[in-house]
Amino acid sequence: QVQLVESGGGLVQAGGSLRLSCAASGRTFSSIGMGWFRQAPGKDRKFVAAINWSGGTAYYGDSVTGRFSISRDNAKNTVYLQMNSLKPEDTAVYYCAADLFADVGIKVSDYHYWGQGTQVTVSS
Repeated sequence: QVQLVESGGGLVQAGGSLRLSCAASGRTFSSIGMGWFRQAPGKDRKFVAAINWSGGTAYYGDSVTGRFSISRDNAKNTVYLQMNSLKPEDTAVYYCAADLFADVGIKVSDYHYWGQGTQVTVSS
């Protein structure tokens, strides 16, 4: 079992920045891959970013490449999503997820555990 708790969401103006955090517990954090997804109202959950167990490999969705950065601190059992140059279309609930195979999955089905989500709203 892995428990995930996101934090750091909120309301920000376009062009601003936010940093999301996801604290994990219940399993050796350094052995699992982590990802961030987002879901806007009425839309499917979409891949944002993923990072492997060591932090040495990261992938990003096309719409966030160059603006968002994923990182992890295995000593703190936490993964982060730094979001810069935010746009109104980034508005969504952001979820972190754990991949027990420690890889950098880009599909919802690659992940085994999910957090409850944190709302990010970007105003124009």
